[in-house]
Amino acid sequence: MSARRQIVPPDFTPVMGAYSHGLSVALTPATRMIFVTGQIAMDAAGAAVAPGDAAAQAEFVFENIKAILAADGATLDDVVKVQIFLTDMNDFAKVSPVRNRYLERAKPVSTLVEVSRLVKDGCCVEIEVIAMVEK
Repeated sequence: MSARRQIVPPDFTPVMGAYSHGLSVALTPATRMIFVTGQIAMDAAGAAVAPGDAAAQAEFVFENIKAILAADGATLDDVVKVQIFLTDMNDFAKVSPVRNRYLERAKPVSTLVEVSRLVKDGCCVEIEVIAMVEK
């Protein structure tokens, strides 16, 4: 088994550039870490989903993250770190309940940062995670 493996969920649009939706890294035969690239609320046509609606975008993004993890046999319960980027810190009150619902059991370490802009106009939330799976 290779120590590194790209994660390509079945129904995802191929990435445009030198990055992966997710990367699975075997640490030992029984332990691997999964790194999920920052996800934004963008549909297959490249349009922002629910422009400016932080709660709806967080929901969309966590569903994408869930799919990426599932493609490598992991779940949101395996998440050990989450980083959330918001274009407006006032959206924290909208995103936090969504985050808490999806990560209720995992209780990962967490970072929240306000940024001036995300890669796609209309997107106001970006989330990346690291998960760890032990057999």
